[in-house]
Amino acid sequence: METADFMPSEAVIAGIRKDIEAYEARRASAYRQVRWRVPVFIGLVVVFVVLVAWFFNKVADPYEQWFSTPHVFLYVGGFVAALVFYFQAVKPATRLQQSFRETLLPMIFGFIQDIRYQHGVQPNSFDRLPRETVGPFNRQSFDDVFSGRYEGFAFELYEAELREGTGKGSSTAFRGVIVAFETITPFPGSLVATRRANVVVGFFRGMFASRMEELSSGVPELDAAYEFRTDNVEAARPLVSGRLAQALKWLGETWPDDPARVALDGSDGFLLLPQPKDFFELPDISVSLDYQTHVAPMIADMGAMLATAALVRKIGATDEAAG
Repeated sequence: METADFMPSEAVIAGIRKDIEAYEARRASAYRQVRWRVPVFIGLVVVFVVLVAWFFNKVADPYEQWFSTPHVFLYVGGFVAALVFYFQAVKPATRLQQSFRETLLPMIFGFIQDIRYQHGVQPNSFDRLPRETVGPFNRQSFDDVFSGRYEGFAFELYEAELREGTGKGSSTAFRGVIVAFETITPFPGSLVATRRANVVVGFFRGMFASRMEELSSGVPELDAAYEFRTDNVEAARPLVSGRLAQALKWLGETWPDDPARVALDGSDGFLLLPQPKDFFELPDISVSLDYQTHVAPMIADMGAMLATAALVRKIGATDEAAG
């Protein structure tokens, strides 16, 4: 697959560049606001804290001036207030970036039919994702969510972070991009290919042992990196040793950092690409937006992920259906 295959037409690119120019004028104005709002807002908090601390000194023990208990509470409250005032100061820039994303992103992904963009909402397909693919988690968050049709099949593509536990003891079950799509041929049951589990995740998956059995692909490097589990061994065996193994070997070359994961469940297919990178983030408000530097890579990343999902969805199809 070539990056050029996903690039918009020259007319669309010209429209994108025109929108970028309009955004740049508004960005520069918002940045100028932020540059004076931040020091003014924070400065007001600092002045207030200093004045109140000076008043406390009038009634505090001489040995406790600036460090008495009321002083400490004041400083903590001032720090919290400074954070609140800071986010209020940068709100014009944050609001501008998000509104521009909602306008620009659907346009730059013009090769996708019926594209729809949302931010921070739970995708419709997420509840259908087999939990054995990611292991246990009790917290979930979503960033950019896209849906539409690519090469004739419906999909949802979204950035997700799934975590288990709370506070400092929490661990990441998955962070990256999930692509949900329609399979060409429904799989009669569930089949997941996920990275080989550690002890904790292995215990969780063991809870499903009554309905999910582990298979071997017969490829040593894949069996060392992956667990293959299914509730329909007869249907899964030829896929695990055939097209699924081939797809995972190819994914290992194109996604080498952390093994990509695949799940089939009836007519639902899922491709999970672990990656901490935010693929669709605009640069900071202080940085001028450039099509070649910031926009074109987004288009290439989106196209590559959807093209990969298009290949993965052929795993369970016959040669004639796969085309």
